[in-house]
Amino acid sequence: MQNLMKRWELSAFNRNGLSLEQVPVPIVGADEVLVRVNAVALNYRDQDVIAGRMGAFNLPMTIGSDMSGTVVEVGKSVEKFAVGNRVISTFFPDWKDGGPLGSGRHPNYQSLGGHYPGVLSEYVSFPAAWLTKGPSSLDELGASTLPCAGLTAWYALVELGRVEKGQTVLIEGTGGVAIFGAQIAKAKGATVILVSGSDEKLERAKALGLADFVINRTREDWVGKVYDITSDRGVDHVLEIVGGPHLAKALEAVAPGGRISMIGVLEGGQLSASVGPLLLKGPVIQGIAVGHQRAQEELVRAIDELQIKPIVDARYGLSDLQKALDHLTRGAFGKIVVDFAL
Repeated sequence: MQNLMKRWELSAFNRNGLSLEQVPVPIVGADEVLVRVNAVALNYRDQDVIAGRMGAFNLPMTIGSDMSGTVVEVGKSVEKFAVGNRVISTFFPDWKDGGPLGSGRHPNYQSLGGHYPGVLSEYVSFPAAWLTKGPSSLDELGASTLPCAGLTAWYALVELGRVEKGQTVLIEGTGGVAIFGAQIAKAKGATVILVSGSDEKLERAKALGLADFVINRTREDWVGKVYDITSDRGVDHVLEIVGGPHLAKALEAVAPGGRISMIGVLEGGQLSASVGPLLLKGPVIQGIAVGHQRAQEELVRAIDELQIKPIVDARYGLSDLQKALDHLTRGAFGKIVVDFAL
């Protein structure tokens, strides 16, 4: 009798197109490992995939890109992992190192839970090259948050930004990338300014030691407040998570020669800003699409060395995916994780 497992499948590009199906456990290829999935962290990008905003992927498909699991079987040619190893997925399986893949006409977006199969499944069989070792200092829930949100913040601030002690980092919001950005910046000795529209979330961030300064953007001119905090200098790094016309605010807040890491599109996919601050300040505006595998391996080592503990706002069982997506829509403080042990 063939072993069966549960897997979420998307058969139409809307929330009603999601169904929890019972399917055979995948057969392991020569270069693959079979992984028992223990936890899957959700991303706003998953909502965009479900809604069809990320492209017309082949249906039915399994969503989700970020998982932590245990190797339960290895293919005959696999040397990288052994049964019992803890592994985590990579968002872009083909991007090992160096600059982004693809061409000017066709930039790469071959990610898990999109072009490639997703991870909201009790078992996945992936090429060993698509996975990295997980951190030894985190539980399954924490480890699952690294492949997208954790790596995005690390790639922006450390891999490209080279953040260091004495610098100032401006973080927008309190979602997954934002909280990781604050944790990484603090661990590197930087001063963190956190901007949000929620007093409750700002107080929570302050209590957890994630920010040196907090600003409620709904009650005050937050750029003016940034000038006050930095004695008019501006900030060295901005994690620009809002997008759209909000880029103009980031250009106001950044110091001359600073860096803006363009990450989010919460206010739209079309950027707009005055050219004046761009020309006069000469900042680097760097688009960030997660990161490569080598950076993820360095992030895993840093997580263990710096003892960074990801913030998991809530966990849901596999059958409660719709409730987890509702929570994601409302907004999370840190990450929302599907815990397969529930």
